Amino acid sequence: MTADRLSRRDFGRLTGLAGAAVALPGRASASERGWRMTGRWLPGLGEFDATVMGFMEDRAITCGSLAMARNGRLVLARGYTWSTGPVPATSPTSLFRTASVTKPVTAAAVLRLMQDGRLKPDDRAAGLLGLSTSADPRLADVTVLRLLQHLGGWSRERSADPMFDDGAIAGALGKRLPIGQEDIVRHVTSRALDQAPGTAYVYSNYGYLLLGRIIEKVTGTTYAKYVQDAVLTPLAIRRMRLGRTLVPAAGEVTYHSQYKSTTVMDPSGTLVAAPYGSFNHENNAFNCGWLASAVDLVRFARIFDGVTPVLSPASAARAFAPPETGTRGNGRYYGCGWHVRPAGGRTVAWHTGSLPGTYTLLVRRFDGLAWAAMFDQRDDPSGERYRDIDGALHDTADDVGTWPAGDLGGSL
Repeated sequence: MTADRLSRRDFGRLTGLAGAAVALPGRASASERGWRMTGRWLPGLGEFDATVMGFMEDRAITCGSLAMARNGRLVLARGYTWSTGPVPATSPTSLFRTASVTKPVTAAAVLRLMQDGRLKPDDRAAGLLGLSTSADPRLADVTVLRLLQHLGGWSRERSADPMFDDGAIAGALGKRLPIGQEDIVRHVTSRALDQAPGTAYVYSNYGYLLLGRIIEKVTGTTYAKYVQDAVLTPLAIRRMRLGRTLVPAAGEVTYHSQYKSTTVMDPSGTLVAAPYGSFNHENNAFNCGWLASAVDLVRFARIFDGVTPVLSPASAARAFAPPETGTRGNGRYYGCGWHVRPAGGRTVAWHTGSLPGTYTLLVRRFDGLAWAAMFDQRDDPSGERYRDIDGALHDTADDVGTWPAGDLGGSL
């Protein structure tokens, strides 16, 4: 353990006050960055500050947020800013792009429609959406449940991800950028599947695009309105909203990347910062589109406890049931909107999110813990892995001797 990491750990034990500003040793001093922390944690949880701050320093991340709940009680809600200039302080309620942490949200909406009898697991996507099966009759075998579990038959290993292949799709359709969701569906439907539906798990952003359109078809309203009314409002979650590519929402952080790319938002060929135009955020609304705070994500995770008005215990359990393909050799599998893995005789469900300028993590442990971590970048010259935050937070949680009583929920 390095000396500067030890000093961060001591700092975490001794402080926890909102708005604290310090210059930590090592890299922070060398870069003249200063720390600002906002929010609160209950006694005994200050070690999480050291974990997140060390992770951010190693990757030169400017903004981060962490929220944690235990048995439905909010026990930690923190915002972290490590900056040199007039960057607004990150708060526990700052909005970040959730990226693929949107998928558990979409899955919750679909499960609610199943619970209400408005959808069935074996309903066919082609029939619901009026998709032609002439290019591949196997498309008729793509069910709602298979879409939820990434068993639809599209492979990113054999074909490019159509949700991030705007230029090629525009060229194939003879259109100018930007393309829309209708263009993506038209293009993919005109091509053969990569494999038979239900035979192999292959992660598919496009499958969740179809699920969002099914939600709109069945409900007769917009995806955003149905999710807000049926999934978020019952838990008093009101800050979440769909993000936009070029127009930030009030309270949304600024995203950073070391890369630039040609914009897909117009045909100009302009080179832009990767988070702002290298992909079309609006097209990815149903698979990567929500903005959320870390606090709201851990509140959302309670839906899958089966104790809220949103999902019954049976509907919540369906989210974590193994798919028809079974589990992989290591016991892992993808349920309905969640990755699931065995852990110490229990299970852990989680989802990561990754877009240019965004890295997010939502974890739900079956010992009553849930947490959300969010950052305003996913790449930097250090080459450090961003997924390492997962193990670091599990380790810190496992080291907590006695979890405190109390609930911060009423103050955030």
